Amino acid sequence: MIPRRTLTDNLALMILARDGIAAIWQLNLEAAEAYRTGHPFAAASILEIADAAEEAWLRAEGARAFANPGCASL
Repeated sequence: MIPRRTLTDNLALMILARDGIAAIWQLNLEAAEAYRTGHPFAAASILEIADAAEEAWLRAEGARAFANPGCASL
């Protein structure tokens, strides 16, 4: 059975599709700002989306490397 994506995963994928890898860094910056301004729960939610985006990005990178082993990008 294929696991269903969570709302967090869907948000992360939409943000990645729209903004690319830079979105991961931007989400982390926004989470830090939310925490700094007294919104720890919002910060935690934003970090969860950032983590999901990073995991999706790394899965995609791994899939590309597996599909084309001669073109490892490191």
